[in-house]
Amino acid sequence: MAIRQDDNRPTRRFGLVNLLLIGFGVLLLFSNFLPNPATQVPRVPYSLFIDQVNDDNVKRAYITQDQIRYELTKAPEEGAPTVLSTTPIFDMELPQRLEQHGVEFAAAPPKRPSFITTALSWVVPPLIFILVLQFFARRSGMGGGAQGALSFTKSKAKVYVPDEESRVTFADVAGVDEAKTELTEIVDFLKTPQRYMDIGARIPKGVLLVGPPGTGKTLLSKAVAGEASVPFFIISGSEFVELFVGAGAARVRDLFEEAKKKAPCIIFIDELDAIGKSRSGSMGVVGGNDEREQTLNQLLTEMDGFTAQDKPVIVLAATNQPETLDAALLRPGRFDRQVLVDRPDLSGRKMILDIYGKKVKLAEGVDLDKIAQATSGFAGADLANLVNEAALLAARAYRTTVEQADLNEAIERVVAGLEKKSRVLQPDEKKVVAYHEVGHAIVGHLMPGGSKVAKISIVPRGMAALGYTLQLPTEERFLNSKEDLEGQIATLLGGRSAEEVVFGEVTTGAANDLQRATDIAEQMIGTYGMSETLGPLAYDKQGGSRFLGGNSNPRRAVSDATALEIDKEVRGLVDRAHDRALAILHHNRELLETISHKILEKEVIEGDELKHLLASSQLPETPVLEAAVG
Repeated sequence: MAIRQDDNRPTRRFGLVNLLLIGFGVLLLFSNFLPNPATQVPRVPYSLFIDQVNDDNVKRAYITQDQIRYELTKAPEEGAPTVLSTTPIFDMELPQRLEQHGVEFAAAPPKRPSFITTALSWVVPPLIFILVLQFFARRSGMGGGAQGALSFTKSKAKVYVPDEESRVTFADVAGVDEAKTELTEIVDFLKTPQRYMDIGARIPKGVLLVGPPGTGKTLLSKAVAGEASVPFFIISGSEFVELFVGAGAARVRDLFEEAKKKAPCIIFIDELDAIGKSRSGSMGVVGGNDEREQTLNQLLTEMDGFTAQDKPVIVLAATNQPETLDAALLRPGRFDRQVLVDRPDLSGRKMILDIYGKKVKLAEGVDLDKIAQATSGFAGADLANLVNEAALLAARAYRTTVEQADLNEAIERVVAGLEKKSRVLQPDEKKVVAYHEVGHAIVGHLMPGGSKVAKISIVPRGMAALGYTLQLPTEERFLNSKEDLEGQIATLLGGRSAEEVVFGEVTTGAANDLQRATDIAEQMIGTYGMSETLGPLAYDKQGGSRFLGGNSNPRRAVSDATALEIDKEVRGLVDRAHDRALAILHHNRELLETISHKILEKEVIEGDELKHLLASSQLPETPVLEAAVG
């Protein structure tokens, strides 16, 4: 980005004059406070003053609140001063005493302000004001002016001009093939706009990238700029909003003016929801955000104002809360197109791991396909973090390459947290944790679904996990049946059920399991309509964010009878899953004891050993299971 160089010699001369004037004013100010030898009067004690009055040696006196200045009739010694001063005290008899001894006394006349004081009062404040203005003008880098004085209205966008070394292209982005296909048209238009204009086609002014955090929305926008080889303006939505109302709107204007100068180019606004939230929620409500609304209005105006002609300007924006955006922002003519940047599937994860795997030294025989299969639901940022964690683990162990074990450990660090080997459990607590995790493993192994038990550990991890059972998906699944969800609930309750079977009591270790099991049961009844009694109705409001997660969907306004029926159905689902887990563990009691004793010795069981142990587990016969459930 070129910076215009101006001749600053007049500015230097003006700054020198200011410095001289300010220095003169400071000297005048200090000279006013310096003591004047001509006006210095010796100060004596008040008692001496009274004695001199009683001796009739005081001719006249001037009395103020702070000082009594008096003149002697005759000096006590030759050459001694005849004018003295003292500090007054509260003495009600002083006027009578002075009058009795014939002393002329009066109040001192008020001091008139000197010429220096008057000059300082008129000169110094303007000089200080000029100095402050010039300070902010230099900070803004604009040499003064209305906009440069405080620099609040200047856009904070960063400009990237792609070069051969730092350019990001579509080859650097994986797992979002559909999004890249949509954006290829934008790249083609930036390269050859005339081909579209000749046929009368209108390219979208704005493209909105929506998706969960970490899926590569910002990277994808940089790839568009890199493919088209055009300047790239990047700014966050929160950088528009300022303390002063109107500053954000001015920044929007400044951003689009700068973009038009560098067209064809791309403007990328990250976290668009920071300024683009719907205005309907704050209209008529005290405490609405006027600054954010004015910024949004200015953005709408600017997107209507510029036209894509010979030098187009394309606005890309990203958000993970598209449901909160204002309707005027999403209408055709502004953000015409929405592109979903979702979490990658199995093949996408494999491609992402290949890209980031090339940035580290992988050992021979590392199977990234297994890692991709074990990381279902991971976003691109999660996979990048996983590879980096594996490289850190290898470097910590003084290895020169990243091995398969490092990648497996990195998955556990990302999913379950760091190992807390310093957290020492009591023997009885360790025993409860062992049976609890083995209960999860046995029930989870026998339940239907696309996951398998890969590891059991009683080494504490993260903030609260005293042990964990790691289940990895064996296939990519996007739908779950009622049987699958019931199996998930039974697996979650397997740990608590094992405590009941072995110890005859329960502990607080199943708190998170109960929460997750209840959430699944409530979604089955209220969201998915999996209840024969209540029928195919949705009783939960689908509010909140699609991409930020969270299961706290408020229940619709229903009658008391319906709410009671929903609670009964949820309780019934959890109870049936609990009974099912109990029946499985009673039927496999010997296996429960065998695996629990092994894990108490080894603390971790995984791989072929775990697979061989769980292979001997069996579902109870159907009549027995039905009797237990009933």
